[in-house]
Amino acid sequence: MSNKTKSTPEKKGAYVVKFPIGVKLALIIGFIVLVSLGTVTYLNSHFVGEDVKITAENNNLSTNTRAASTMEDKISTIRSNVFQLLDLLNVVSGGRQAALARQAEAFFFERNQDIASIYILSENSLSRPESTDNKILNTRFFLSNELDTSVMETFIQASQSAITRSCNGETIALNASPFFGIPVMSMLFPYKENGLDQTCIITFSIESISDILGTDQTNTTFIINDSDELLSHPETDRVLRGESLKNYPLVTAMRQNNQNNDDSRQIPFVDTEIVDGKEKKVDYYGAYEKLSFGDIVVMTTVPLNSVLEGVLTTRRNNIYLMGVVFFLSIIFILVFSRFAISRHLRKLTAAAEEIKLGNFESDIFERLHTKRKDEIGVLNQSTKDELYSLNTFAKFTNRNVAKAIARQEIDFNPHLKDVTIFFSDIRGFTAISDGFKNRFGNDSPSEIIGFLNDYMSRMVNCIVLSHGNIDKFEGDAIMAVWGIMRNDSLDFESLPDSDPKKKELQKIHDEHVMEDATNAIRGTIAMRYALMKYNKEAEAFTKAHEKEPKAKYKPHIRIGSGLNTGRATCGLMGADMGKDGKMEYTAIGDAVNFASRTESSNKPCGTDILITEDTYSLLKKRFIKCEENHFTIAEADKPNELIVEMIPVEFEVKGKGTQHFYGVVNMPQFDIEAFFKPNEPDFKADPDCARALGPKGPKTLNEVRNLLGIPIPEFEKVNLNEEENKIQVKQ
Repeated sequence: MSNKTKSTPEKKGAYVVKFPIGVKLALIIGFIVLVSLGTVTYLNSHFVGEDVKITAENNNLSTNTRAASTMEDKISTIRSNVFQLLDLLNVVSGGRQAALARQAEAFFFERNQDIASIYILSENSLSRPESTDNKILNTRFFLSNELDTSVMETFIQASQSAITRSCNGETIALNASPFFGIPVMSMLFPYKENGLDQTCIITFSIESISDILGTDQTNTTFIINDSDELLSHPETDRVLRGESLKNYPLVTAMRQNNQNNDDSRQIPFVDTEIVDGKEKKVDYYGAYEKLSFGDIVVMTTVPLNSVLEGVLTTRRNNIYLMGVVFFLSIIFILVFSRFAISRHLRKLTAAAEEIKLGNFESDIFERLHTKRKDEIGVLNQSTKDELYSLNTFAKFTNRNVAKAIARQEIDFNPHLKDVTIFFSDIRGFTAISDGFKNRFGNDSPSEIIGFLNDYMSRMVNCIVLSHGNIDKFEGDAIMAVWGIMRNDSLDFESLPDSDPKKKELQKIHDEHVMEDATNAIRGTIAMRYALMKYNKEAEAFTKAHEKEPKAKYKPHIRIGSGLNTGRATCGLMGADMGKDGKMEYTAIGDAVNFASRTESSNKPCGTDILITEDTYSLLKKRFIKCEENHFTIAEADKPNELIVEMIPVEFEVKGKGTQHFYGVVNMPQFDIEAFFKPNEPDFKADPDCARALGPKGPKTLNEVRNLLGIPIPEFEKVNLNEEENKIQVKQ
């Protein structure tokens, strides 16, 4: 055991304390308390503020809707009552001067005291009075408000343009308050009698409407007409001045954005106000709703600062409270850590360092006292439980990955890597599974799993011995990757071609990729031997149990393996959901998909091992006798010599053009015993199975087919246009 493994917290010089542990803990935990309370305070204020904003928006919109409904009802009622009066006067015998007509007018104004006058005018009435003109004045209104009736004529003279528009069919609202000196508005309704286009001008007080709309502590409701003039506002002086809101931000936004003539909408806006002699920008929510006539708009606003005033006060109080809690926490932590934590944390720190280094069998864990009845004892026990979990974890994942995770020797962030990917699959596994079900019934699951565990253990052994990384098992399929644990950076590719460092790093990288591809093929060819050995033992096992009532057996199997070398995205992937998540260190991308499709092409190609043209091109100059190396392999490369045959079918592969698959025949210099002995020191090669590879192995693909019982395909009839392959035969 290394010195590091035997290290103890008491070892002199093992740790250097630059600052007292109490101060560190006080600062760290104090910071955590500060951040936590600050975050809680902020989030509480934020979310409560958002809720308040939403409530304020909803209240503002509801207030606006009620005000618009009130206004529309008021104007509709006035219009209806006036038109009923006019209809009555038109049918009374003797005209307006008749006693019945005068009585009807008196009765009408008794019921509608806020109506000042009713005028029926034509377009030319101001220049040339018509006989059809009709002017009905509520003298009581003028007397009670100390007004002269001539003010009405002055207003009419100033409204020539509006009268013309109304006679042409428009309904118009006008602010008459500047003329009357009290809140008064006029509604001009198109009026037609005896085929003559006229306007009915109804002038009435809006004090009752202002009282109804009113204003509370936060919301302000006002009314404008089609010219953006104020018709009603809680600040009466603004109405009496005939103020225009054409440049008011809410009005501007409504006119610019309301292209679809929406009846209502709520808009956030900013207005500039004078506070203490200085301009200040104030945020508002503004709601508006158009009435069904006269392009009258009812608007309601609420300032955001008044809405959030309570929230801001609560935030200030929480900040004061947070400061008090932070101060008390610092004092408590300093006292407590000095007497109850520091010494024990040193031991736990040492244990954590051992875990970090992957020394899961260090004797320091035995020195953690778990019989303590306080939190330190629980923490010590938790550390031991963590150690047990890590040891268990190492059994359920690739050991290389487990060590890399513990030692932090690899960057698990996603990276692009040049790797060799392997897929294998048992041929006819569904039929094999059905055979187990038919023979063993309810006991078939344990038999199937036992068979798969036996088979996969042999295959995984070949992958591990050739330095591959098991990625995953999917049913009877195996996925493995060579080179995924390397930390080769591809940053050199961004260097200029003239930089000698780029060529040096490129050469090192290419050597690694070639080594991974060679190891992958070596491990896959070793599987051929392991599979023949399995089939031989399975046959003997089945024969030994053939006379039993439920005769146990192990099926004879064939597999297909596919290898592809290419660039893949490698990293931790999965569901990062805390305790319910599951992550895998894996590879994804086109290179992985192509490897899977390569494996599935073994059956129509009559092979057990296929490699892609990318893998072939990587290895051919050094390890495969071909035209590029004049069919000669250097002496140093002969241990990795590889025999392959091109599959005589061209494929159109998306993004890669025309390619060929290559069937792997043999590695003539493969030393079976040297390969398997690292895991089995007493390993002896089986003479019958040794025909699978090495010096006694096949020389051609047909020999491989005869050895493994694979039918020789008629390639002119081969159709690889299968959905799983995603490739097409070139015509």
